[in-house]
Amino acid sequence: MAKDRLGILGGTFNPIHEGHIAMARAAMAGAHLDRVLFLPDSVPPHKTGIVCAEDRYRMVCAALAHEKNLESSRMELDREGTTYTYHTLLALKKAYPHAELFYIIGTDTLMQLHSWYHFPEVIRLATFLVCPRVTPHSPDAVLQERRSLMEQGGRFQDIAMPIVDISSSQIRACLKSGQADTLIPIPVLEYCRIAGYYQLPLLFPQGKEWLRMLSHDLTAKRFAHTLSVAYTAVNLARNHHLDIRKAEVAALLHDCAKCMPLRDMQKVCLEHALTNDAAIISSGALLHSIAGAYLAASVYGVEDPDILRAISCHTTGKIGMTKLDMVVYLADKIEPTRENYPALAKIRMMAPLSLERAMYASLESTHEFVKNGSKPLHPQSVRTMEWLRTLPELQNR
Repeated sequence: MAKDRLGILGGTFNPIHEGHIAMARAAMAGAHLDRVLFLPDSVPPHKTGIVCAEDRYRMVCAALAHEKNLESSRMELDREGTTYTYHTLLALKKAYPHAELFYIIGTDTLMQLHSWYHFPEVIRLATFLVCPRVTPHSPDAVLQERRSLMEQGGRFQDIAMPIVDISSSQIRACLKSGQADTLIPIPVLEYCRIAGYYQLPLLFPQGKEWLRMLSHDLTAKRFAHTLSVAYTAVNLARNHHLDIRKAEVAALLHDCAKCMPLRDMQKVCLEHALTNDAAIISSGALLHSIAGAYLAASVYGVEDPDILRAISCHTTGKIGMTKLDMVVYLADKIEPTRENYPALAKIRMMAPLSLERAMYASLESTHEFVKNGSKPLHPQSVRTMEWLRTLPELQNR
């Protein structure tokens, strides 16, 4: 039986960035790996002043949520004491006895392998996949070092890809200057914004605790989606001169009840008389907005009625929606990790220009989708469409 080909990408990930993901994708293709495990360090022996391990792990989970066969692992986080690759590889050999291990590194790391803890054993435990990275060493020096390691039992394979010219230190500098949007995944960028990491201003004092709660209560994909919705809501609010903080909080918490079992949502709804609409009560896809507004107030401590209202109507819409309501509704539909659907590009183009027109296009798209199914568009959404058609913004469509 053929062994699984398991890739390993270790590091501090302070924070994870597109260079890390590009290396993993290239290694997957070049070495025909079945999957790649990302292993954030717990207590790196050679680094100080980094973001706490749990936050770095959550950012890795969010970054990989929509990546096929790229997975996060807590192996190094949950091991006590200083973490060394030697111990990690031994643990992986034990956890995956039928796997062949491939450790992904950059050219710069190749030049440091000789200094790793128990390095003679390390280079025999896995095949090293070497991705090109900027290094101060000459090609001849790199080749000489590689030959020396091979003479000691090391196995190496070059991975063909563009040179990775991104470092976490550069990312941190770009975050501070507001120029990191294309260098790190959107959910990670938003996580850093909310947590106030890497010298970004802390936007609201509850941010770090809310991130902890949401990451615990949501799946990795839903958590990544939530962060992307918050990022999108900020940009839409800025475009339309709205309160950015309100938009960000409402978007961040809009799905806080999404992963609750329907029975639990129904219990909350009935106990607190949140709605008597039978169609909403019977559907988790609709009820989570109303239950979410309740949790945002009772568990997350949000008191602002504008924020709670935006959360409560983000699934069906509502007659008399405010622009803030529309921002949260639309951000949920057009955020960057959304899978493509027929009207997505059109709605993304319209939203920065006219919230009302984008809202109507989104509801119209939903109507087209559900009318071919077993359930009709919810009456509240139908009424919202009728109301939108009366607005001046839609009179000259």
